[in-house]
Amino acid sequence: MNALEVTNLTKTFEKVIAVDNASFNVPEGSVFGLIGRNGAGKTTTLRMMMNIYQPDSGEIVFKGEKVGQDFKDSVGYLPEERGLYKKMKVIDTLIFLSELKGKSGREITIKAEDYLERFELADRKNSKVEDLSKGNQQKVQFISTILHDPEFLILDEPFAGLDPINTNLLKQIILEMKDEGKVIIFSTHLMDFAEKMCDNIAMIDQGKIILNGKLDEIKKKFANRNVSINYEGDISFLRGNPIIENMEDFGNTTGIKVKKSEQVQELLRSLVEHNVIIKKFNADEISLHEIFVSLAGKEAANV
Repeated sequence: MNALEVTNLTKTFEKVIAVDNASFNVPEGSVFGLIGRNGAGKTTTLRMMMNIYQPDSGEIVFKGEKVGQDFKDSVGYLPEERGLYKKMKVIDTLIFLSELKGKSGREITIKAEDYLERFELADRKNSKVEDLSKGNQQKVQFISTILHDPEFLILDEPFAGLDPINTNLLKQIILEMKDEGKVIIFSTHLMDFAEKMCDNIAMIDQGKIILNGKLDEIKKKFANRNVSINYEGDISFLRGNPIIENMEDFGNTTGIKVKKSEQVQELLRSLVEHNVIIKKFNADEISLHEIFVSLAGKEAANV
């Protein structure tokens, strides 16, 4: 069952089509990734969900009802452009923003203090927001997004500006909320985060949805004839090799697509013959990054 259905959504700013006839569904109890490069149309799509922008055409339906103010009041929204009351104390900010969502009382204060402790901000609860670093301000903004216990979360580039430790903490909390049955949408241009966290994705490029569906099914479809290798040595001899359709280099790990499935073993033999030390050789494996580059590259070439 789908929690959210986006159908034929279009938004134009002057002569620029920011979102072009976009359609996708967000299943109940899932983590959904709206992924794409910067400027692809992710934020505009999320802002239309939040009724910040009105679409030129199309509709957004949440559990059978067209989204409006009721949806906006019940959702937890983390915007790309963070905004807090910088003169207020951290704890007062969290309580105030929760009250705007209809939640107040001692229980909210305790919950806010628990989150501050978890994000290593307990000693800054009486500091003014403006006295915090940008990273700490972002953590406060995230806490304010989830403090009122929304059933639906929309997070626009939630990991931007966070160090690895706090990124992992944020991921952990998002997955905990998924386990509670909440629906989470987050946008990102970072494919590795989407690959590790998402059940379903919609890939947007130049305003158009170019890929949409369950992540495991998408990877299975695109992994055919693809090999992921981790190695030591020089594999430059593969460039221009007639059996190679495409190569995506990540340093010591490389994704290689051969032209025919039976050429996978030929690829392995060739690597061994050239004295390449193979640490990992996984056939029919592909990263979301490789899928995105192959698809977005084709879209760019057709412009």
